[in-house]
Amino acid sequence: MIARRWAAMLLAGGLAVSAQAAVKDQAANGFTVENSQWVPVTPEAAWKGLAEIGQWWPKDHTWWGDASRLSLEPRAGGCFCEIDGLRQARHMTVVFAEPGKLLRLTGGLGPLQGMGLSGAMEWRLAEENGGTRITLWYRAGGYTPDDLRTLAPVVDRVQAQQLAGLAEYLRKGG
Repeated sequence: MIARRWAAMLLAGGLAVSAQAAVKDQAANGFTVENSQWVPVTPEAAWKGLAEIGQWWPKDHTWWGDASRLSLEPRAGGCFCEIDGLRQARHMTVVFAEPGKLLRLTGGLGPLQGMGLSGAMEWRLAEENGGTRITLWYRAGGYTPDDLRTLAPVVDRVQAQQLAGLAEYLRKGG
């Protein structure tokens, strides 16, 4: 029930994205999505831009409507957090960091967190054709009375939008 309402809400919002997106697999208890974009910057510049998450993350995908309240500490144990005074959220925790190559986080984003679901997210950076291929990969799952296959395409579109925000930020010199 919750999953279907969340999916309907996001679809009604008319998510327009420019990133290549794919649901890699899906089952009743989880899914994997992957999005990829090429940007004309070095992997080191892409890493730096990724850490400046409050500059490019879509504000409509924050708890309190202000992306500037987001922070990302790209180090083991680092927090992907949103802080608005006493209102605070730890969205994910960094579990692996290899600057310019890979940032892995664990946790449940948005409504997935409240549903008791968790996942592993990877931001993969690879030098390609004088720029960087950024791949955003997310595998989420866990117990829920709802069928998570209904969430997979919605999460895929949302993640494509998030990656598009980073790519646009980097293309503008972020």
